[in-house]
Amino acid sequence: MTTLEDSASETKALATQRATRAVFLIAGIGMASWAPLVPYAKDRALLSDGSLGTLLLFLGLGSLVAMPLTGMLVGRLGCKRVIASGSLLLLLMLPLLATLSTPVTLALTLMVFGAAIGLVDVAMNIQAVEVEKNAGKAMMSGFHGFFSAGGIVGAGLVSAALALGASPLVSVLIINFLLVLLWIYCQGHLLSQRLHQPDTPLFVVPRGWVLFLGVLCFILFLTEGAILDWGALFLTNTRDLPASQAGLGYAVFSVAMTIGRLFGDRIVNFFGRTATLFCGSLCAAGGLVLAVVVPDATCTLIGFLLVGFGASNAVPIMFSAAGKQQVMPANLAIAAMTTIGYAGILAGPALVGFISQLSSLSVAFSGIAALLLVVAASARQITR
Repeated sequence: MTTLEDSASETKALATQRATRAVFLIAGIGMASWAPLVPYAKDRALLSDGSLGTLLLFLGLGSLVAMPLTGMLVGRLGCKRVIASGSLLLLLMLPLLATLSTPVTLALTLMVFGAAIGLVDVAMNIQAVEVEKNAGKAMMSGFHGFFSAGGIVGAGLVSAALALGASPLVSVLIINFLLVLLWIYCQGHLLSQRLHQPDTPLFVVPRGWVLFLGVLCFILFLTEGAILDWGALFLTNTRDLPASQAGLGYAVFSVAMTIGRLFGDRIVNFFGRTATLFCGSLCAAGGLVLAVVVPDATCTLIGFLLVGFGASNAVPIMFSAAGKQQVMPANLAIAAMTTIGYAGILAGPALVGFISQLSSLSVAFSGIAALLLVVAASARQITR
């Protein structure tokens, strides 16, 4: 009888792990599907570059509003309900983003779309922390690997459909069909229990250790945002790479990060979290230094690849640390850390631009490399 119960428990645990991977895939596909639609939205709404930049801020604003609230919602409702609601909201917004043609309606839809991403992002990481705890081994990198792979799938499928002559709406409906299948698959296996206890506050201002983890996440997300928004410009202006090849920088970074995360659990389980975080942060810092110091486009691309591989498992390790700390309830800590970290993607590129204008893009990248050394120096304390 005990053997049957153990077998059933193991089967249920494996189903929950697969469902968690599916949710990360949903988030990655859904978020990345918007990127190829941006030029079409700009043309439909007759937006200037400046107006488009303002419009895109609404996506980040929606996420930043939703993320701190998600910890409270998961505490009261459980991961399953929040993930299901956020995913459905994301599904509903994508067709609107593919068809709306006025700045106001696009801005409002982008804000809701960003809020949906924020809800799913925080809730799926809370789910992942609980699943990893129950498994008793490192799994967070693999989960985030599915998010990265989803980004490649989402942007790739929409871009391919558009290249074949499909309209933005048809391209999005193809994506939605895939997302609905994934959504249906994972619904029966997500964690439904509430994490809130009667004596646990529904909201806690991040402090102490959680605040420190958030700052380190800010540095890691800042690194990713810098490669995303400034990598192409660095290659064209500093390394004289043709504009048609400038996208290679973020491409090699993304592929390296995806591969690093998909194999990350094996790396973490073999070398340990401390060594993985320490060496990974040093690798990312070294990659930026290589990109800055050696005046060659190929070396710069190799540098970006090292940044992607080095940073790939750092954020998952941060989420695991947030789930284990005792300063705040895990759901609230993850929500707070995600919000602070996500600000790195939003505000970080602007900070890089400011430093670049005062000095140069090389100096800005060097500053990020120095910040990554702070992450490396904190590895032992984070993973204790």
